Amino acid sequence: MKLFYSPGACSLAPHIVLRESGAAFTLEKVDIPKHLTATGVDYYSITPKGQVPLLQLDDGSTLSEGPIITQYIADQAAATGLLPAAGSMARYRVMEWQNFITSELHKGFSPLFNPAFDAAAKGIQAGLLRKKFEWVDSKLDGTHYLTGDDFTVADAYLFTVSGWAKMVALDLSNLAHLQAFLTRVAARPAVQAALKAEGLIPA
Repeated sequence: MKLFYSPGACSLAPHIVLRESGAAFTLEKVDIPKHLTATGVDYYSITPKGQVPLLQLDDGSTLSEGPIITQYIADQAAATGLLPAAGSMARYRVMEWQNFITSELHKGFSPLFNPAFDAAAKGIQAGLLRKKFEWVDSKLDGTHYLTGDDFTVADAYLFTVSGWAKMVALDLSNLAHLQAFLTRVAARPAVQAALKAEGLIPA
């Protein structure tokens, strides 16, 4: 498999999950503004969406959308516990978090990165996003990860999007449970390896 990624983007979540799963894979960096891969290929010729992540499977077909990619990877490595068994309530709880993160947190950052939004609009959006993170913080009280003691695909996703806060001056530093979670996830060997591979921390 090959993961097309951009450093620190939402593609970091499936990158982490790939490393957690123990799957064999390669990486190809994408310059999103230029729409070029590291090998000089027009990224739009690979995916009309022009977005990362994109997972190229062994048969040459591709799979897009981060939460679906991580679900696929986890299902190929069921013994890892990255996603509970199909049909179980535990799985639906992870999927519930995946949906919340993608719709309420991930997309909530979009206006803050968009230069077309003025400071007032960004301030309103930052306040709304902060409230959602406060709710997440409350749910992390007394638990190691979002759904209990086991690290899942949803934790990789939350870790990834939470990392964007410092890029847009969204202060989450006083959310103690969230910060403890982020420290815990960052210490995982697979996460360290992914961060180093993307150049986000020193190798």
